[in-house]
Amino acid sequence: MPEGDTIFRAARTLHAALAGKGVTRFTSDSPALTRVDEDAPLAGRTITGVEARGKHLLMHFSAPPAGLKACATTLRTHMRMHGSWHIYRPGEKWQLPRRDARIVIETADFVAVGFNVPIAEFLDERQQARQEDLRLIGPDLLGETFDEDEAVRRMQARGAQGIAEVLLNQRVAAGIGNVYKSETLFLERVHPDTPANALTEDQLRAILRTARKLLKANVADARSEIVTYRGLRRTTGRTDPAERLWAYGRGRQPCRRCGTPIAYKKTGPDARGTYWCPECQRGGAGL
Repeated sequence: MPEGDTIFRAARTLHAALAGKGVTRFTSDSPALTRVDEDAPLAGRTITGVEARGKHLLMHFSAPPAGLKACATTLRTHMRMHGSWHIYRPGEKWQLPRRDARIVIETADFVAVGFNVPIAEFLDERQQARQEDLRLIGPDLLGETFDEDEAVRRMQARGAQGIAEVLLNQRVAAGIGNVYKSETLFLERVHPDTPANALTEDQLRAILRTARKLLKANVADARSEIVTYRGLRRTTGRTDPAERLWAYGRGRQPCRRCGTPIAYKKTGPDARGTYWCPECQRGGAGL
């Protein structure tokens, strides 16, 4: 599943290319989306902005011309495991098959394509305020402001749930996925099975600050990319691509700190993978 930094960069790239541009054509294989387009065509309307909220990408459109049926003006998409947004120049070859294109939004200068997007819906202002995932989302680690006190409160409310699962809960704090979960806990020397209520408030704050630091470092490059960013994340600060991460994806390889083989297991209802060092991150549920 794309993590918060990927969605942030996707939104930034799309915003740079599309904001202020008029839609010339909209197509989708989703009947729900095409019905909205039939009632109040997107063609002729303006893309007013694109933003990320945690792992949600919101594309905003101007209202339809007077006389047309009022309709939703925000397209919400969520990528789940395999979805992605790409952006191309008109006539440029797509990097994925056209059969995988769920949404195509054309302007005079760019074509935005949502490939394999599993969740997509149009929302008006009232629906956006009521949409459960958006309404209940936790403080955004990549937001301009971050309510650390609220995020700590939500972490503490998870009780004895393992901290690795807590960090993946987007209703606790938005933006962390498998990579940053494993890397953050490694840097903070916290075992992934440690119950949230076994950690002090200072430890919880340190975890959040490290996660925010890692996420922000990986969106610091403001270059414009033609295709939605899926580049290599770095948490070690090292330039060698083979040394870019501390623990994630390094199962059975020696810990970069102590040499102990990195451990790996799948946890939670979605069997999400976690990596950690048994020596550097001692403890767990039996604390």
